[in-house]
Amino acid sequence: MQDALPAFVLRSEDVPRIPMNESPSTLPHETASGPLTDEQLMLQFSKGSTSAFAELFSRYNQPLFGFFRRRLADPAPAEEFTQETFLAILRASSRYVPRALFRTYLYAIAFKILRAHRRKTAFRATFLGNAPAHRDPPARDSADIAFLIRHTVRKLDATDREVLLLREFEQLSYSEIAKVLRLPVNTVRSRLFRAREALHQLLAAPAGKRTASGLTESEEHV
Repeated sequence: MQDALPAFVLRSEDVPRIPMNESPSTLPHETASGPLTDEQLMLQFSKGSTSAFAELFSRYNQPLFGFFRRRLADPAPAEEFTQETFLAILRASSRYVPRALFRTYLYAIAFKILRAHRRKTAFRATFLGNAPAHRDPPARDSADIAFLIRHTVRKLDATDREVLLLREFEQLSYSEIAKVLRLPVNTVRSRLFRAREALHQLLAAPAGKRTASGLTESEEHV
């Protein structure tokens, strides 16, 4: 089983076309009450069901890609890190115990991979003299609210930014965010409030001085 599974990750476009095993040993992905939960699918996978893994991949491939894409200045590694996350789940499947929601488990692994990448990037910049990847300046026709919010979110404190992204984009609960970031729940609540307030102020303060690009005049000259 383990030898065949990486193909699901490395060729994501093939996942929906994986033929299902029609033998009696195949566990269904739906019950009379509806689709199986992520946790039930992960337990099936830990017992040998490759189709359960394919279903989890189908559910979380795009959300996980978005998780990395929103946090990387250079989007190129996002797909690679998405695959790396699923491979980590694959390798640890035999030891899986449903102590938390599967998506909490998933994003905790993803965040660990992201932190490792950031440490390597910081090391290269500090000791090897490599400048961090530079983002191209925004096009003049991209002054929409989505771009403006993304640009402004990058100005927030690192932890506040992660709390805000996990809540607003990944839609994790306070307790899930606390587990992923290893913070007390009350700290998550206060940081989310602070992040939302800071974002509101950053968006509102320069509203009358924005250029056609959606940035302030000072930002355009950075």
